[in-house]
This record gives sequence, structure tokens and C-alpha cells, in this order.
Amino acid sequence: MKTLSISRRLMLSSVALGASFWWPAAHAQSEASGPVVLYTSLNAQSVEAATDMARKVLPKVKVNAVTGGSVPLLKRMETEAAKPQGDVFWTSSANLMANYPQLFEAYKSPEAAAIPASLHEPKNLWVAANIHVVVAMLNTKRLEGPAPQTWADLTDPRFKGKIIIADPGNSSTAFTALWGIEQVLGTDGLKKLAANTTVSSAASNVVRSVGQGEYAVGITFESTAYPYVAGGQKEIKILYPSDGTFSVPDNMGLIKNAPNPVAAKKMYDMLLSKNAQIALLENAFRRPSRTDIDVSKYVDMPPLAKIKIVPSDENKAAAGRDAFMARWQNYLAAARSGS
Repeated sequence: MKTLSISRRLMLSSVALGASFWWPAAHAQSEASGPVVLYTSLNAQSVEAATDMARKVLPKVKVNAVTGGSVPLLKRMETEAAKPQGDVFWTSSANLMANYPQLFEAYKSPEAAAIPASLHEPKNLWVAANIHVVVAMLNTKRLEGPAPQTWADLTDPRFKGKIIIADPGNSSTAFTALWGIEQVLGTDGLKKLAANTTVSSAASNVVRSVGQGEYAVGITFESTAYPYVAGGQKEIKILYPSDGTFSVPDNMGLIKNAPNPVAAKKMYDMLLSKNAQIALLENAFRRPSRTDIDVSKYVDMPPLAKIKIVPSDENKAAAGRDAFMARWQNYLAAARSGS
């Protein structure tokens, strides 16, 4: 884990930071001041977008971002529970956060009214800040033979050593993807996929390695793969597998007994606002959780209605996490031993 400085490496669009960043007076209250510590698993573009927004709409609040994988950050919060050091946790999947409900403060933001009820944790411990879609990121220069069209295609032995994914023990992205793939392919299919796959200790290595041509396929979230397409890297394609893929809410919660609860709530509200979610879509390709934003007006990404989404039960995933991890580790060990 590391702390990001607030120096800008990203120039946000004038739309995101200019006239469109109107903020209701109710949100710009003078009592919101001082430092807010944001524990986040998100990439630099997302973090810098958020901190730039905060400068505009919460001028008396100083945002300090601590970044890392979802699991290490949650474990850090658990260690700090007697004296929390963070204010807002941004973000992870419910199948992981459900293991740590005691770390979160119930809060229903006024901005949450624009987010479907199904994306709210029942006790308001967290809510979806964005929606992720699991994809395969392809480097067509590294492909031999026809491009894959399905998850099943990736179990073909011709992809051995050409697929990379993060460690699902540390990455909620990887766990979400692999859990879903097992629902589509079954345990035999997952075992075959494991035989073809290299596991990276860092989720950021997945898209970087595919982008640099070290691997042909990376299993990741749409939001982390799409910048390579938007950046003009023509050999990079995004596969939405035709045998079905998965959407998952990316959730945010207030840390219980946060050091600066007033400013933390204002930061939380801001990140759920329409303007913030549009800015994050335009600059970090994060699909909004709000229903009042038409994605196609801002980026060239397919609407969810045009993607075959396989339903996934987050509660079942959370309950089955340990058993799944044991199976996955066994499959990797069998692949390494050649059995």
C-alpha cells in the first residue's frame, strides 16, 4: 500500500471541472473541513479525479489517499478498528466487504436516491459507487489463431501461458471474475483455465502486461482495460464473452468511528453525485451506479443492455469465498505439477 500525493497527473475535462460542477448549497457546508483519509483500491486516474473534484466542491477539505488492494486495506482497517485512521473506504465488492461489516458506519447519503435499491446494503453500511463489468483484455499482436469469443475459448491449451489475472486472495476484481467464470464453465472449466493462467500479485500488472505485449489476454474489469482502447492502442481489444459475463457493484462505505465524520460524509456524498460519476466515467471509465446518466453520451462503451450479463449472487459468493479459494489454489498447484 502507498499514499498518493495530490499532484496532478491527469487533466480533467473542462466539462467535469467547469460549469457542470455545480454543487447544491446543502452540500457545500462550511463545517466540512480538515483532512479526509480515503482508503482506496482504485487506480491513479480515479483517485486524482476525486481529489480534483474535492478541491472544487469541498475547498476546506484536504483529501489524503491511501491506496492498495481491497483485502490489505480492509485488514488494515481491522487492525486500526480501536483507533481508525481512515474516513472513507472506496471501493470493493460486497462479497468481500460482507466479511467486515463491523468496520463500517451506517449512512444513507441524499445522493443515494438516484441509485437502485438493489445496490444498497440493507443496513446502509455501503452503497454502489460504480458498476464494474468483467472483461477479457486482448492484445491481438500476441494472439495466434482466431481471437477468443467466449470464456470457454480461453480453456483451449493454445492459451497456456498467455493469460494473466490478479491473485483472487488479494484482489476483489480477480475473485469476482473467477467466481463468475466458474458459474459459467463449471469446476472442470475453471480447472482448465487455471492451467493456462499466470497469477500476478498486483492487479495493476494485469493490464500493464497485456498492454506491453507480455501476455495475450488479461482478465480484469472494463474500467481498467478501457483506457488502453481510448488511448489509441489499436492492438488492444475488449472482449465481452458471448457465453456471458458479470457485472458487480463497486461499493463505498464510511469507516466506523472515522476521525473526521462530517467531512467524510461530504466526501461520500460528492463521490455519489451525478457530476462526480460523470467525471469518473469520462476520465477513469467507471460506469455510474446512478440511473440518471446515459453512458453512451460520454464514452464509447456499450450499454449494459447490449452485454450478456449472467446473474451473480454476491451473498453466495461471500459465503463460498473460502471454499472457492481452496479449489483455485488446488487447480493452480495441479497445473504446476502437471497433474
